[in-house]
Amino acid sequence: MNNDTILSPFAEDVMTGLTAKNKFIPSKYFYDDAGSRIFMQIMAMPEYYPTGCEFEILTQQSHTIVNRLPFSGHFNVIELGCGDGMKTIHLLKALNDINADFTYIPIDISQEAINTLQANVTSAFPTIDMQPRTGDYFEEISGITGESPSLYLFLGGNIGNYQPEEATGLLDKFNIEMKKGDMLLIGMDLQKNPRIVQKAYDDPHGITRAFNLNLLTRINRELEANINIDQFEFYCDYNPQNGEVHSYLVSLKKQSFYSALLNKTFYLEKDELIWTELSKKFTPAAIDELALATGFVVDTNFMDCRHYFTDSLWIK
Repeated sequence: MNNDTILSPFAEDVMTGLTAKNKFIPSKYFYDDAGSRIFMQIMAMPEYYPTGCEFEILTQQSHTIVNRLPFSGHFNVIELGCGDGMKTIHLLKALNDINADFTYIPIDISQEAINTLQANVTSAFPTIDMQPRTGDYFEEISGITGESPSLYLFLGGNIGNYQPEEATGLLDKFNIEMKKGDMLLIGMDLQKNPRIVQKAYDDPHGITRAFNLNLLTRINRELEANINIDQFEFYCDYNPQNGEVHSYLVSLKKQSFYSALLNKTFYLEKDELIWTELSKKFTPAAIDELALATGFVVDTNFMDCRHYFTDSLWIK
């Protein structure tokens, strides 16, 4: 690498994270095409309750959610991090059932996920007005023009992957892009028995382990590195007092690897950690506080029957 080299955001963040005193890789980089496929497997695990809980909410309460929308004419449904769209189909069906005039705009960083979603949604609704976009949330939503109001979807508990100040910053950015009266349906995992949470994030099948190790595979591929992936293990821990799951990659020996793209050698000690993910669990009071702090008001918390998860409807 020389001074004229233009690095991708991934390359820059890996350089920053792996040269930090406490090493880290931002969790948004889980979702290359391979990572997105592995995450689909995670969502299918019986231990991973968030998917089933949110699926229950959207299959059983989508008509109620739709009835809370104040829009009278055309509006947009803008989904951030849409994945394969299988949960969202139930909300789209509820809108279709009342002949709502809307445009569905799914956004994801994975082209493979967008392709899968397009196939799923057009199969269910052949005439739907859909404008899929591949890329960064804010780059894409800033390009959406027109006077129509919007319902934003940020499902799956993704907000819990951000540190508190990052979550506030993200929601502030959403608020800036939104018009007065726009609504946000945001998935949030709730605090519960810690054993249930721990099993969801440290599964016996090794799928979450593979999800984390795929980060190293991505570094090898995109940054031309020579990481020996067998010399790393996955570890996660849930702290029920603050509602935070922390996931790590653990170096099994003192080792180094070289990235040709970065022209940089990275060093790790035995048992040194690379922090890969935060997954925050919320209380209803914390949801209210976060909404108010970022310029929203909570309209309704739609919960599953066990109150493990909520799709919280906010209005600007």
